[in-house]
Amino acid sequence: MSGFLAGVCIAILPFLAAGFWLGRRTARPENLGGLGTPVEHATFETLHTASLAAPPLRAGLTEETARRSARRLRTLLGTDALCLTDETEVLVWDGVGSHHRTEIMERLAGPLESGRGEAFRLTCEHADCPVRWAVLAPLTVDDRVHGVLVACAPRESAVLVRAAGEVARWVSVQLELADLDQSRTKLIEAEIKALRAQISPHFVFNSLAVIASFVRTDPERARELLLEFADFTRYSFRRHGDFTTLADELHAIDHYLALVRARFGDRLAVTLQIAPEVLPVALPFLCLQPLVENAVKHGLEGKADKCHIQITAQDAGAEALVVIEDDGAGMDPVALRRILAGEVSPSGGIGLSNVDDRLRQVYGDDYGLVIETALGAGMKITARLPKYQPGVHSAARLTGGQGRAAS
Repeated sequence: MSGFLAGVCIAILPFLAAGFWLGRRTARPENLGGLGTPVEHATFETLHTASLAAPPLRAGLTEETARRSARRLRTLLGTDALCLTDETEVLVWDGVGSHHRTEIMERLAGPLESGRGEAFRLTCEHADCPVRWAVLAPLTVDDRVHGVLVACAPRESAVLVRAAGEVARWVSVQLELADLDQSRTKLIEAEIKALRAQISPHFVFNSLAVIASFVRTDPERARELLLEFADFTRYSFRRHGDFTTLADELHAIDHYLALVRARFGDRLAVTLQIAPEVLPVALPFLCLQPLVENAVKHGLEGKADKCHIQITAQDAGAEALVVIEDDGAGMDPVALRRILAGEVSPSGGIGLSNVDDRLRQVYGDDYGLVIETALGAGMKITARLPKYQPGVHSAARLTGGQGRAAS
């Protein structure tokens, strides 16, 4: 979908360049600066101006984003005035003739209902007003009109009608991309909610039961475990940000494992080997904890003897390499593929598929989980995390410590 929209943007740009050049070439001479012909120079200016107008529009159509993009859009069209509206009001008017706001709003009903543009003569009692014609071009997202781009000029112009329509299409593409961004954000939030909901009620009940068992025999131990439980749940249900740091995620895992070890005692041994230089790496929130929970479940499930879990985080140049390995019961590879494909499994598995999907969404398909397993052979899960990725950063305070090994 985003590839199609990008193609539409590219297809529109020649029309924008032509409209820009025709609108601007008579206004003032340009210093070509060695860029070649006037058309080539206009194309360069169009691309540059469009690139400056796009970022605000990618946040949706609001009064603030309209204000930040209107001047660039007016430059693209070379008009005396331009305004952007939503369905009920003028969001911004850039240029002369702002006293036409009321008249413009009275003419929006048709384009808003039909989705078709129109041009009309403005009525004006001001003899010195330079704008006499207005072109209305609807802004549509998913076949629904969200607002209108209005270009005002001294005289009727077929070129302006065509150029305003193309600019409106380009703006509509940016708004549709903004809508996709919002949908993606909502999807990530829904997936995080799914992970939070997956925090097993049995884990909560068993943790509280373990804490209660120490209240009389070892009150200080009970207090420590209660703090571990509070810290773990506080982190898991925090509300700020889609991303965290590797340090914070490992810190939460430490709280989780403290509660698990209190229940299973010597049956569970955990080794951590963490390279300090990867602690600040940003990653999707609640990305590693479900993998550790999976290792605990499958490591102890069906085993009476001791289970060992090893968690390592290594510096791998431009990436951090995180490996979570257990020597438990393992899993049938066919069943694992069904889980990662999103199919319902009797043994659950939403944590694995959720994490795999989120890593691919954030970093691309090359960064899905790599899982090695077989029945009776344990499981090894590898996650590669780029150290630097556009849009991936954590505002959370770094709470991690130093590299360590514990058992």
